[in-house]
Amino acid sequence: MRDPEPIPAPEQPLIGEGVTPGIVRIGDTVRRPARPFTATIQAYLAHLHRAGFPHAPVPLGYDDQGRETVSFVPGDVPREPLPDEDVLSALARLIRKLHEAAESWKPPEDAVWATLPGTERIPLVDTPSELVGHRDYCPGNVVFRDGLPVALIDFDLARPTTRVYEIANALYWWAPLLHPKDRPASLAGADIPHRVALFADAYGMSGPQRRELVPLATRMVRRFHRTARAAAGADPVFRRLWDEHVKERMPRAEAWLAREGPSLATRITQA
Repeated sequence: MRDPEPIPAPEQPLIGEGVTPGIVRIGDTVRRPARPFTATIQAYLAHLHRAGFPHAPVPLGYDDQGRETVSFVPGDVPREPLPDEDVLSALARLIRKLHEAAESWKPPEDAVWATLPGTERIPLVDTPSELVGHRDYCPGNVVFRDGLPVALIDFDLARPTTRVYEIANALYWWAPLLHPKDRPASLAGADIPHRVALFADAYGMSGPQRRELVPLATRMVRRFHRTARAAAGADPVFRRLWDEHVKERMPRAEAWLAREGPSLATRITQA
């Protein structure tokens, strides 16, 4: 008598912000629709693991439905930045490890990189590039265990970039570089220059990187505003996000950073 066929694991939808539909968990894997940049990101993830960075999904190719398949990374994923300063330091060290693993990877000549809908003609702010980085450190892409960040997920927006851009991107979400009205209640009155300096020290930023950070962050936030508006005009999901909170948050972030940038710069460049 033959053993019964194993029962396939059920598909569990993973919704998040709903930007990418069709993402499911099956057992210890995550499946999602393949996109033009999928092969490039799978090659990048494979390199990270070969280079000693296990803090990202393992690329597993494609399933029998043609979906991209990666390993499921267990842990907790917050919906907003956590105020604990140990979180900032741990995230900075995690990103530094990512950069150390990524700097030895040369993307293939036919590499394809993702862009948000409607933003293809908006120039980047971080060229020339130094390495391929994550470029999207929102809380939903950081996995926690025992209260600290231990892994990064959703590398869809990875592309050639600079270390300073990566740091600015992480700080936008986690310092955060936002008007107090748009921060979580626990961070509304936070000492942002102190939190930025804490992150910079934990990462081990050089003097030139520290001097470059605020000017680049200012350009980055300005570009965020442009790309959010353009994506809202091209895609209904981004239109929903724009209408719900982004259209007020981005101008406030620009104005806040223009006002507070000098104090941030002074704090992180102090001897």
